[in-house]
Amino acid sequence: MAKAKWIGGFLGLLSGGPIGALAGFVLGALFDMMSADDGSTTTGYYDDATGGSYYGGSYSSGSSSSGYQRSERVDTGTRNGFLFSMLTLASYIIRADGKIMHSEMETMRSFLRQNFGQTAVDEGNAIMLKLFEQQKQMEDQQPGSYRQVIIEACEQLRRVLNRPQRLQLLSLLAMVAKADGHLASAEVVALREVTAHLGLEESELNSMLNLGSTTLSNAYAVLEIDETATDDEVRAAYKRMVVKHHPDRVASLGEDIKAAAEKKMREINEAKELIYKARGL
Repeated sequence: MAKAKWIGGFLGLLSGGPIGALAGFVLGALFDMMSADDGSTTTGYYDDATGGSYYGGSYSSGSSSSGYQRSERVDTGTRNGFLFSMLTLASYIIRADGKIMHSEMETMRSFLRQNFGQTAVDEGNAIMLKLFEQQKQMEDQQPGSYRQVIIEACEQLRRVLNRPQRLQLLSLLAMVAKADGHLASAEVVALREVTAHLGLEESELNSMLNLGSTTLSNAYAVLEIDETATDDEVRAAYKRMVVKHHPDRVASLGEDIKAAAEKKMREINEAKELIYKARGL
């Protein structure tokens, strides 16, 4: 039976450079094999669905009042490059402690299933295994070589993805790292390294690592402010977060990635409400 491919072979602006080199090794062999198995050579893509907008701290469906333009069509090249880059960087973070645990791979499969569906589980798992294989081969031949590829890949992403797209990429990587309920120190170091080379701030990583928490101190970290901030500074920080993480800003990457951005925005809203309640705002 023919099936849509989660990631196609065309990576757009990411076809060259370190990401393109890794993709040439991984995607070519895997997708040729998949096409042979299902008898299909067609790659399926998502079309962007009608979404909603955040305004005044709440989400509502319908026409956007945020000022952001919805994409009529998914930018398939950028989407595919984004997804492959997510798996590439996730493979580096998962293996940061030098081991690949069965529980970590189960966590990754669960993450893919919840955010991208079953097709992503099968194809994403196969891609991750190939990336681990490539990582081991490179490190056996020259220690530190895969880390250098990751650094160069992050620099490439910094040039070709806009800031909202890079923020969403980092958000998904933070979700992967947190998904098993344990954040190893080696994973934090790897995340910080990726954050810096993506051209993002450590406060932004800390914000994403604290999403979903129910403690007041973590809520302040989500809004990237100190507990000593004034009420006006809290309000201003929340408005900045809405602008920075608005789901419409990543709509061109596909409906599933936009849905992940909407989940992130809901968690930002929850952090804001926790702070507002504590302050009586």
